[in-house]
Amino acid sequence: MRTMRIVVKVGTSTLTNEIGKRNLRRIEKLAMVLSDIRNMGHEVVLVSSGAIAVGANKLRLSERPTSMRMKQAAAAVGQCENMFLYDKFFGYYDKTVAQILLNAEDIRQEEKKENLTNTFNALLETGVIPIVNENDSVSYTEIESVDRLFGDNDQLSAVVAVLTHADLLVILSDIDGFFDKDPRLYKDAKLIEKIDQLTPEVYELAGGAGSRRGTGGMKTKLRAADLAMSNGIDTVVTNGKDPAVLYDIIEGKPCGTLFKG
Repeated sequence: MRTMRIVVKVGTSTLTNEIGKRNLRRIEKLAMVLSDIRNMGHEVVLVSSGAIAVGANKLRLSERPTSMRMKQAAAAVGQCENMFLYDKFFGYYDKTVAQILLNAEDIRQEEKKENLTNTFNALLETGVIPIVNENDSVSYTEIESVDRLFGDNDQLSAVVAVLTHADLLVILSDIDGFFDKDPRLYKDAKLIEKIDQLTPEVYELAGGAGSRRGTGGMKTKLRAADLAMSNGIDTVVTNGKDPAVLYDIIEGKPCGTLFKG
């Protein structure tokens, strides 16, 4: 098996349970699987959502905050909580993690972009697993602006995949892949296992927003896949309820939907 550089994105709906609290069993299994994949010789980058949702829960807010200042406060608290857990769980499997928080300026300015790529390379070469999120606590444009660069962590994961010259991008969601119609509304919806080209017709099938805990829908995943595909990177969108699905993906077995780079 050839070794690969893999970017794995997990969303809020994967990291939290139905009442908005952290899904500890799933987070621990994710850490175990990614550590095991690293032991196989593959290089791994984790793009993790959930800072605002986790922070809101830690602050005992009754619902996800709506004001900018409270979103940023929740993000600051939640990011600390998330990294504490990741450090703990990855540490069980003798893996070192690093935190990288990005905003649009880090990507738009060529010098910063080059430095960022060098940082990723240095971390990966030394066996570290970088954990990436948007810098929501200071960058308001990445939370609400209609002109934001990332828009959501699906798009961010594709940007990271391009920056790191990854071989594979895996987006773990709360849906099994890309369907010909919304499977939450239509029982006869069929999974599309492989897409070679993202046409306007494919985008039309994407539907609207995501789950009530996550902010991204299938359209955001298509935009992420589009960016990755245009840079020669394969993208897989699949269900993250069992992180062990990553084993099948790196072995080339059919899982979810493959967007061919």
